[in-house]
Amino acid sequence: MPIGSCDIGLIGLDVMGRNLVLNMERNGFRVAGFNRTTSKMEEFIAGAAKGKNVEGYPELKDFVQALKKPRRVFMMVKAGEPVDDFIQKLLPLIEKGDIIIDGGNSYYKDTERRSVYLAEKGFNYIGTGVSGGEEGALWGPSIMPGGPKEAYDALAPILTKIAAKVDDGPCVTYIGPRSAGHYVKMVHNGIEYGDMELISETYDIMKRVLGLTAEEMHDTFAEWNEGELKSYLIEITRDIFAKKDEDTGKPLVEVVLDKAGQKGTGKWTAQDALDVGAPDPTMDSAVQARIISSFKDERVKASQILRGPKKVFKGDKKRFINDLRGALYASKICSYAQGMKMLALASAEYKYELNLKEIARIWKGGCIIRAVFLDKIRQAYGRDAKLMNLLVDKDFKSAVQKRQAGWRRVIIKAVDMGIPVLGMSASLAYYDAYRSETLPANLIQAQRDYFGAHTYERIDKQGIFHSQWK
Repeated sequence: MPIGSCDIGLIGLDVMGRNLVLNMERNGFRVAGFNRTTSKMEEFIAGAAKGKNVEGYPELKDFVQALKKPRRVFMMVKAGEPVDDFIQKLLPLIEKGDIIIDGGNSYYKDTERRSVYLAEKGFNYIGTGVSGGEEGALWGPSIMPGGPKEAYDALAPILTKIAAKVDDGPCVTYIGPRSAGHYVKMVHNGIEYGDMELISETYDIMKRVLGLTAEEMHDTFAEWNEGELKSYLIEITRDIFAKKDEDTGKPLVEVVLDKAGQKGTGKWTAQDALDVGAPDPTMDSAVQARIISSFKDERVKASQILRGPKKVFKGDKKRFINDLRGALYASKICSYAQGMKMLALASAEYKYELNLKEIARIWKGGCIIRAVFLDKIRQAYGRDAKLMNLLVDKDFKSAVQKRQAGWRRVIIKAVDMGIPVLGMSASLAYYDAYRSETLPANLIQAQRDYFGAHTYERIDKQGIFHSQWK
């Protein structure tokens, strides 16, 4: 292709990058591709991109020259040092006003640093969360771009075309300045961790308390996916239970080792929740559960040493499954309430000016946490843009109250039978703490004042006090 003929260029042609290129090309854009390993680029151009408006370049200089001005360079490379390396390689080749887009799972503080650095040099930097996995990248992901508004406007014609589409528009919106896009993607992933943990605990209860087979769980999740729990994660869980292992004939999930991996985004969410003062027990418990799962060898040994209750479920299975559905839904509400509250607090702390209604809207399609449930969140913030917590919205308050008794029965039964429910119990504890007019923090303040003279406030008069407790 001649110089300046491509609408956008993409660096990093692994699966996500390749699929985004094909998505862009399918939507009418000419795309330049570059990969550090030239053979991977050549394989893509000769294969999936053959005959399409896609051109591969073995040299970064030629890749940059192929782009229309202002140049739009979309990077899909591994977070961390590789992003910084490519930025340094690009700087001598691009011009002021050009736009660099980081579509990887970068830590928001790295994006903040890069945004300031590149702005000082006259370049635009868009930290962009992209969610949806391989399929989403190809057919339409949820996209969360943050950076200079004028740079987003120059990029919007492409992003709105390649994003997932829902009933009220494309699943992309301007998130906010600097690192806002990657921050929102980080919290999205924290919510995703919570969702996955709650679903896995539901599976554990079905299996160990009720003794359901994989086929029965498939049927249950298929039914649930037709109602209030309809979502991508419920859908794929349904499919997982139907998959048989070719070697053993067993359900494939039963031969998967119970050690959950993580790439760090859930941990980042839990860590930053502490920084902005946002309670996130459900998301945090999901991270902790993955960490505990990694101690597989120790858990095997401990299972031979430590004992728990040995009981058999004797209740009404059908009623309990209905309770379990309600417990999963109520716990999910608490998890999202924590995530949205964290976004609200971070918006004030970091001056992002986040639109929570719009964020809920663009999560309705394309992304991993997409669910019909998100439209209710959009509606809640439509009723009150400054809603202090999802739990106090009329619809969510009603939903939790209707399920509260069953939610408690499920957790009591799990505890009684020795089944760990870190996520569900954390969600219920969050609900109970949030609805409590008084908490035992008064004793904590008294203790702090006793041993460290940290002072305290009183409920009956204004001021700061210190007492000699002994």
